[in-house]
Amino acid sequence: MSGLALMLRNRGAIVTGSDQSDSEMIARLDAEGIVVRVGNAMQSLPADTQLVVASAAIKTDHPEILAATAKGIEWINYAEALGLAQRGRTAVSIAGTHGKSTTTAMTSWVGIHCGLDPSVIVGATCDQLGGGSRTGSTLIPTGAMQGAPGVLVCEACEFNRSFHQHRPTIGLINNIEEDHLDYYSSLTEIIGSFRDFAKILPPASHGGKLLIAEEGAHRREVAAGLDCEVTTFGFSPSADYQVFYDAKANRVGLLRDGHWVAQWDGTMPGGHNALNSAAAAIINHWLGADWDDISVALGCFRGLDRRSQKLGTRTLAGGGKVEVFDDYGHHPTECEKTLRALRTAHSPKRLLCIFQPHQHSRTRFLLEQFATSFSQADQVIVPQIYFVRDSELEKTRVCAQDLVDRLREQNTSAVHIAAFPEIVTHLESVCRDGDLIVTMGAGPVNQVAQEFLARGISSSAVHGSCNAGAVA
Repeated sequence: MSGLALMLRNRGAIVTGSDQSDSEMIARLDAEGIVVRVGNAMQSLPADTQLVVASAAIKTDHPEILAATAKGIEWINYAEALGLAQRGRTAVSIAGTHGKSTTTAMTSWVGIHCGLDPSVIVGATCDQLGGGSRTGSTLIPTGAMQGAPGVLVCEACEFNRSFHQHRPTIGLINNIEEDHLDYYSSLTEIIGSFRDFAKILPPASHGGKLLIAEEGAHRREVAAGLDCEVTTFGFSPSADYQVFYDAKANRVGLLRDGHWVAQWDGTMPGGHNALNSAAAAIINHWLGADWDDISVALGCFRGLDRRSQKLGTRTLAGGGKVEVFDDYGHHPTECEKTLRALRTAHSPKRLLCIFQPHQHSRTRFLLEQFATSFSQADQVIVPQIYFVRDSELEKTRVCAQDLVDRLREQNTSAVHIAAFPEIVTHLESVCRDGDLIVTMGAGPVNQVAQEFLARGISSSAVHGSCNAGAVA
């Protein structure tokens, strides 16, 4: 919502907003001239309001929605507004169960580096993008597509079928798995929803392109009979773009029809991030960027907040050091791949994971999958489940201890510690030299990592370096 607000302001709209609590983002909006009413002030609309845009979290009984309805003022949701913003642009919508924010940020950064000057809305903070959004050129300024409508890159979320409101020229489907089962009834329904998203793309004769994973995205069900151009990517030799990944060197290579087109040293570990970066590379090449420039750009990408992010290193009282990371992973596949990538990339003596389950319904529906997703961790600490969007009844159907019990049945060392301060105290007592700590989840569990570092004798922030290898 904040990214959309900034973009609309930069495109000439007069924008105000409201939120239930203050935050750093609201301070940033204020600095940009966007007034945000907070808390009790969030009761009425400014007198000159012409349109209200509501996030997916806003219910129809919200005071401002009621005020808009009473005054006959149109209101739409975020996804509808984003679809309107995409019109008149070369819009790129990044979809998939996992990796949307990372791939959106990578795609946008590469476009900036290569001179395409894209507009961007991403659901995470990325310093290289100036935060979570930027407003670029109205026309593509350089490259093979110079003069075409300007690029707009954004995430396309499947929850509530909101991505059906998008109007993309280029679409990406990274992967499809069971998720949001509080809304969808089955994986079959989820696949159908992604197919409906793909159908929105214009025909190939009008520039419509779909990039879809060769494996893990139910390609045959989603892409059959589409009018747009369909291209596949992945580790399989049968993919149109084959991806090669050296996990130890974190090096990614890309082949097209058996010919090397690009190679880069990744800055985010794991095969899943290799695929994310490959998708970003392919899309930017479609937008007119040169392969060598793309390779350099991906080697310079420094990552984004809460995605395998190193927060610092703490020196222990006895002189040892503990590395501290944070990650947004809240789905079993995300947890498993991130933990495996951290272990491979950093080879810690022990890997300690503080995992905060996100949503009671997700925890209940995917409990058995979660139970097998933490084998790479030497210990898993589980606080209370983060309560969001579910009903009070759903809250009674599962608890954090249920997950701990399932983890122990899989021979994973696990403990339930309800409150964040007690988790920090526990870490103080058990951590030793060579440990790696990662906080994981879509809730505020990163506060544990921040407090653990703050209590240390010393800590140091770490930033990625620029490193790439281009292949002609």
